[in-house]
Amino acid sequence: MLERPSEVFAEVRPILFSIAYRMLGSVMDAEDVVQEAYLRWQEASDDDVRSPRAYLATIVTRLCINQLRSARVQREVYVGPWLPEPLVTDHTPDPSASVELAESLSMAFLVLLERLSPTERAVFLLREVFDFDYHEIARIVDKSAANCRQLFARAKQHVGTSRARFPAKPEQAERLMERFTQAAGAGDVDGLLAVLAEDITLWADGGGKAPGAALKPVHGAVGVARFVIGIVRRVVPAEAVVRPAEINGQPGFIAYVAGRPLAALVFDIRGDRIHTIYVMGNPDKLQTLPSPEQR
Repeated sequence: MLERPSEVFAEVRPILFSIAYRMLGSVMDAEDVVQEAYLRWQEASDDDVRSPRAYLATIVTRLCINQLRSARVQREVYVGPWLPEPLVTDHTPDPSASVELAESLSMAFLVLLERLSPTERAVFLLREVFDFDYHEIARIVDKSAANCRQLFARAKQHVGTSRARFPAKPEQAERLMERFTQAAGAGDVDGLLAVLAEDITLWADGGGKAPGAALKPVHGAVGVARFVIGIVRRVVPAEAVVRPAEINGQPGFIAYVAGRPLAALVFDIRGDRIHTIYVMGNPDKLQTLPSPEQR
């Protein structure tokens, strides 16, 4: 069998990675799934591959569903809150991306997807985010089109109305981030309270491997301010370097120590306040982040 042209796969690859990352919440796992799809594509018969996009989307989705079913067992014994692996997005802007595609990268959206079964997640993403029609989705997940409509409706009840639709303007977010980092570094509780929403929630994913990570979400401005200052004092070395970054389409920053990522923080900003902070400190989830020189 002749090797299929690589440019055909390269054209479809971005949507394959987009599907896999949103399904799995892991950059590394998404890359592995896409590579496996490429290998299967090369080995398939020409009769099987009538449409590269349809064939490859089917392979990627099914691989993700299988992996999620095993991952659910692992997450049941995960230490503390589970958050997706951070994806730096500021170096690869895509002005043609739809609003739905951009919103579906946010931490809040990806966390909400955890409420869905693997098949519900696949149907919801393929329809809501990637605009596949129900007959295409039915072939991908091996269900009827009518069943897929029901799965989508059920998934949308859980996810569809909870998505942020009014992100802060970049210059406003930048000012809040500066005030947050200055106050945190100075141990200024009042300075933090000035930028935190009263009902803020902080989620910290340490996976049992990051010192100081909260095992439960921290609620309320006072509690979050004290937690942040405590972490800076006890865990973050004086030589740490902080670099701003757009992570999952949202403002954030990466803290480095000796050139290695210590943590990634993502901020949900609405109006002039920070409403949610996501802290990824599990070192297993920081391996794909760029070096400080690349920031």
